[in-house]
Amino acid sequence: MSDVKGSTGWVGWVGFAAIILILNGVFSLVQGFIALVGSDYYYVVTSGSLILFDLTGWGWWNVILGAGLLLTGLALFSGAGWARVVAVIVAGLSAVGQLFLIPAQPWWSLIVIAIDVLVIYAITVHGRELRSSDD
Repeated sequence: MSDVKGSTGWVGWVGFAAIILILNGVFSLVQGFIALVGSDYYYVVTSGSLILFDLTGWGWWNVILGAGLLLTGLALFSGAGWARVVAVIVAGLSAVGQLFLIPAQPWWSLIVIAIDVLVIYAITVHGRELRSSDD
């Protein structure tokens, strides 16, 4: 069905993965900036949960991860091999970071983890087709 030899419909899913990485990066940046601006806007319940950072540390984690997700999502459109590798790494870090939020925001965390897994699958299985479709 595709005009390009060796390319399948999954090329669209890799583009979808890039867009999701960009959106996830924007959301992480917003969460991080809100945590850094003031603790009056973000409340964290820590009883019985595993928290490794204070609110400022968690904010910086989200700012750095969000910037990585955003930039990697943009670079993924080029089809470069390094962008696919970095995308898998930052999506994995995003999923691991969401594990810390499960006690505070269980549904949001589980949805983001599921989407990160879908992004990793699309990139690892069909990421090579993105470059061949641009030729």
